[in-house]
Amino acid sequence: MSADNSAPLLTTPLHALHIELGAKMVPFGGYDMPVQYATGILAEHRHTRAAAGLFDVSHMGQVLLKGAGADAALETLVPVDIIGLPAFKQRYALFTNNEGGILDDLMVTRRADDLFVVVNAACKAQDIAHLQSRIGHLCTVQPLPDQALLALQGPQAVTALARLNPGVQQLTFMTGGHFTLDGIDCFLTRSGYTGEDGFEISVPAAQAEQLARALLAQPEVKPIGLGARDTLRLEAGLCLYGHDIDTSTTPVEGALTWAIQKVRRAGGERAGGYPGASVIDAQFAEGASRKRVGLVSTERMPVREGAKVVTEAGEELGVVTSGSLGPSLNQPVALAYLRSTHAAVGTVVFALVRDKRVPMTVTTLPFVPNRYHRG
Repeated sequence: MSADNSAPLLTTPLHALHIELGAKMVPFGGYDMPVQYATGILAEHRHTRAAAGLFDVSHMGQVLLKGAGADAALETLVPVDIIGLPAFKQRYALFTNNEGGILDDLMVTRRADDLFVVVNAACKAQDIAHLQSRIGHLCTVQPLPDQALLALQGPQAVTALARLNPGVQQLTFMTGGHFTLDGIDCFLTRSGYTGEDGFEISVPAAQAEQLARALLAQPEVKPIGLGARDTLRLEAGLCLYGHDIDTSTTPVEGALTWAIQKVRRAGGERAGGYPGASVIDAQFAEGASRKRVGLVSTERMPVREGAKVVTEAGEELGVVTSGSLGPSLNQPVALAYLRSTHAAVGTVVFALVRDKRVPMTVTTLPFVPNRYHRG
């Protein structure tokens, strides 16, 4: 998801603030983004788990789908129940291709008069083009380039945010609402990418720095970069598009079947009707030949993306797609695709790291229990 080196990097509305705060900047998704601040990734990770971290995620794409048929139109592109999504509820969704592969993952929230959609930074141009070409005749597809996006994550996020508006405490996990924060009209969802309680805040770009400063003024809140965002989401067992899921992986292979409601599966009231439905339904019925799993090791050597995974006898089983030392666990963790025959919890496998065999065990996900606020 790094930028094309030949293209100039874009900046978010918080770019000057990142520089002021001493961030180390790196190319990511075509943007110049903070990978870490002065205290470093490990401290930022632990602060988010203990208190509250503020992330700039303005590089992601925000889109509104408007019109009476917007929900039915979106269902032609995703294997997810959008029609049945209640007002101000949020749902995780997947764009699929004709082979059942994943074009991107996204978040969808039904608001009073539209669907609010957030897509990944590296995919947003193609996602918006996909929406406009496939369903633009059925509903209005309105990109929101003048909106920034902030994520406030951690067990004390609600404490900090409630000082700006006590009403945010009424939200529960995967719900959203309109709130005024520091005098700024914002749209919030209570969700995120860390496994912790938290919020994602859509704010007018022109006022994003004002809001970020108001949040950073709270004693619980510190700025957090992409490095800790990645280790946090890995411990939470969450996929990074372009690494753990992509066009070569299906939702069944990716262990994302929970995202496909029964109404959209074979035999359901609105089964199929989206790209790759026959492939995905067949994998539901027959199983897939491989599966995304979590791996944990008792050894200290981190296992990185691209490492091959083998049996004790050396038979190749699959590949690691994300891996790091899990700061909360103080041991290496990884996501990998393995043959389904070796994907059961408790199975011992070996990752190859610089010709060394690192023993790892298939484990349940998430690696660190999530702490979402479900009410």
